[in-house]
Amino acid sequence: MKASEIQALLDEPACSHNKKEKSGCAKPKPGATAGGCSFDGAQIALLPIADVAHIVHGPIACAGSSWDNRGTRSSGVTLYRIGMTTDLSETDVVMGRGEKRLFHAVKQAIDSYAPAAVFVYNTCVTALIGDDVDAVCKAATERWGVPVVPVDAAGFYGTKNLGNRLAGEAMFKHVIGTREPLPAPPRIDGRPTYDINLIGEYNIAGEFWHVAPLFDELGLRILCTLSGDARFHEVQTMHRAKVNMVVCAKALLNVARKMEDTYGIPFFEGSFYGVQDMTNALRDFARMIGDPDLIARTELVIAREEAKSHAALEPWRERLRGKRVLLYTGGVKSWSIVSALQDLGMKVVATGTKKSTEEDKARIRELMGEDTKMIDDGSPKALLSTYHEYQADILIAGGRNLYTALKARIPFLDINQEREFGYAGYDGMVELARQLALTMESPVWSAVRKPAPWARQSGPGTVLAA
Repeated sequence: MKASEIQALLDEPACSHNKKEKSGCAKPKPGATAGGCSFDGAQIALLPIADVAHIVHGPIACAGSSWDNRGTRSSGVTLYRIGMTTDLSETDVVMGRGEKRLFHAVKQAIDSYAPAAVFVYNTCVTALIGDDVDAVCKAATERWGVPVVPVDAAGFYGTKNLGNRLAGEAMFKHVIGTREPLPAPPRIDGRPTYDINLIGEYNIAGEFWHVAPLFDELGLRILCTLSGDARFHEVQTMHRAKVNMVVCAKALLNVARKMEDTYGIPFFEGSFYGVQDMTNALRDFARMIGDPDLIARTELVIAREEAKSHAALEPWRERLRGKRVLLYTGGVKSWSIVSALQDLGMKVVATGTKKSTEEDKARIRELMGEDTKMIDDGSPKALLSTYHEYQADILIAGGRNLYTALKARIPFLDINQEREFGYAGYDGMVELARQLALTMESPVWSAVRKPAPWARQSGPGTVLAA
């Protein structure tokens, strides 16, 4: 990929960074990809497309670091869970056999699994030696009649967020608009059906299945969720939606913006975490579609679901009210989870902003006040220092912070992609409250903080066995 094309993605017009004096996202510095490189970001964005064969063109280590790295769920086919790679060796690199191996790998994937499409991910090694992945994909498409899509997102191009955008660029360039959707089946009540897309919704732990029935009830047909529980033909039809919702902060913002420019599809940014954010998302869809009947029915659904949710949450609120939370995550969750926790009567004493944009930070200040503590340093020492300084009751973070919390003997709840429970929507909010209460009230914390029962203090600095 040319440097000018990468710079164009960093200068995404719809991104809030361009409102600053120095436009554009910051260029990566050495070490900046320690939290995830461009290749990692591209796979995160596209792996949940479940009926596609995902081939990593490069050494085996790249496939091992990113395969199945997001706990997305599929309602049917699970081809996306099969890790595929060309497994290039040093000999392949020296002898220039990369393109030949890739061509045969595509053939093997098609013969073995009959996928709807094949995605080929470029990596650092193959980008550096100059393998023409685009030409191989084009030749393979012509040979076997199956779409073979190049995803040029070598790790050294930049950060994980840039990889998300590179993946979106590949979808917009090669996939979106290549197929027409089937006509919507008539509704029993005779009302119209409106087509929508969700961009950046990954269906972690199947949480979007809490939300989807509400869209069905309102007559909002989801053409595609890019990319949670998606199918290749759904991505192809995204250009016919009436409205797009960008769910994950800035991950695939370039797709939404280009679809607005090319197809005239308006978009908005929102979240499904927390009662209020879920309500706002439904209202925004109805407002942007502009059907008065849909707006009225949306309000009825919101009133019903909020009443059910508040009734289910009340017992948990009694147990959680006033509890103090240290939240260390990034992107949309840095502010959307704050809103969800405040709905439960909890107080977020500090939140992580390492992967958050300026717009995310502005929303955090709006929710928590101008003097809120924002954490950029995610080292164990910094997190534990903040936890004790602000007298937090629980650390909510990603899986990489799990052992930091366990070693410090403090309650911990996983909020990132490795989690086993879905927290989106009205029902997901109840599950979040349940998991918070069970975690903080677990008797294990008081037990592990006590001295060992077989040890007794005999004198200063002396511990004797009982």
